Amino acid sequence: MRTFAYMLRSVRAVAGLAVALTAASADEPLRLTLEDAVVRGLDANLAAITSREAVRRAEGAKDVARSRQLPTISAGVSGTRQVIDLEAYGFPPPAGGSPLVGPFNVFDARLYLRHAAGLSSSAARSGAAATRETVVLVCAGAYLRAAADERRIEAVREQVAAAESLYEHAVRLKESGVVAGIEVLRARVQLEAQRQRLIVAENEDAKDKLSLARAIGLPLEQPFTLADSLVYKPAGEVDLEGVLREAYDARADLKQAESDLAAAEATRAADRHQRVPTLQVNADLGVIGSNTPSLEKTYMVGMGLRFPLFEGGRIDARVLQDDAEVTRLQAALTDLKAGVALDVRAALLDLTSADERVKVAQGALDLAREQLRQSRDRFDAGVAGNLEVVQAQDALARASDDYLAALHAHALARLTLAHARGAAEREIPMFLEGEGGPTHG
Repeated sequence: MRTFAYMLRSVRAVAGLAVALTAASADEPLRLTLEDAVVRGLDANLAAITSREAVRRAEGAKDVARSRQLPTISAGVSGTRQVIDLEAYGFPPPAGGSPLVGPFNVFDARLYLRHAAGLSSSAARSGAAATRETVVLVCAGAYLRAAADERRIEAVREQVAAAESLYEHAVRLKESGVVAGIEVLRARVQLEAQRQRLIVAENEDAKDKLSLARAIGLPLEQPFTLADSLVYKPAGEVDLEGVLREAYDARADLKQAESDLAAAEATRAADRHQRVPTLQVNADLGVIGSNTPSLEKTYMVGMGLRFPLFEGGRIDARVLQDDAEVTRLQAALTDLKAGVALDVRAALLDLTSADERVKVAQGALDLAREQLRQSRDRFDAGVAGNLEVVQAQDALARASDDYLAALHAHALARLTLAHARGAAEREIPMFLEGEGGPTHG
């Protein structure tokens, strides 16, 4: 039911995005949600397109293989005018007569049936679901990175505004003769440093948005804004065994490996059955005559039983190859299950660490803000120079960067865990919240 609901939301998101793209001009930013980005990525990303076409090719190959086990019926119509030599067929001509007969007409209309009863197997290996999960991971990761960039720009702009306020205040105090010129110079240096940080942050945001646009198939010249913001949602308690069971049941690559193994085993069984006799049936039914009024019904029915007496070791060789392939796929499946368990455990460790990291970074950010407030009060009161304020501003900038990095790492850890469980596409709506939604910090 949750999958169906998400598919319905995806259809609506595609429709909404199509309307938005139609309405948006080159100068009008497109409002892009995380769900829009993922849906568009699944529709336009090169990996997703390649995967879909691989599925179509595999389905075609499977239909071709199945058709070999079905009877074939064909029809033919022919009309000829002939002169034949009876002597050439072993019929001596009468004394003094010509061996030639004709010219005469022959009209033949006939249906042909052919069927060979045997056993074959064909497995279509698509991996489309695994590719979809990977595309979701890439597109959502790019969106999260761009969302973190926007939060960072907001924080740096606040710090630039604070530095401008400090600089203007220092200029007024110097003009009043309260502080020395070094205080103004120090405030100016701090202001320029914050402006440089803003330039770097805006440049990183622009590049990351280009990467996001390329990942989801959006024209690079199309400006857009992010409708969802980065939020912190505590991980809470996670049942490891339950998550592992879910991953074993839902991981598309694991299902694909199991399907490959089943297909290889079916192929081996089919090759072994080549030692079994094959029954062939051939038949035709039609009318034949020199002209339409003289047409007469004729038919032929034949059956044959084919015994593989000596195949030059071909069947044994193919079965040997099949055994090797089955053994390889069994080992690959065992290794993949261990890899799934590793992915889940590593993702849980990263999520737990990121959860604690966000909490610590939030505390450090609150302390840095309080430190800046107190240093500003001391400077305004004239009991300290603005060196304390500048140092507090630097501490706040570092704390803000650390917090945003922790917030981004936490969101990526949640996304990675969802991917490890095979549920990234299904859980995308729960990662970010739109404008006006709850945020932390």
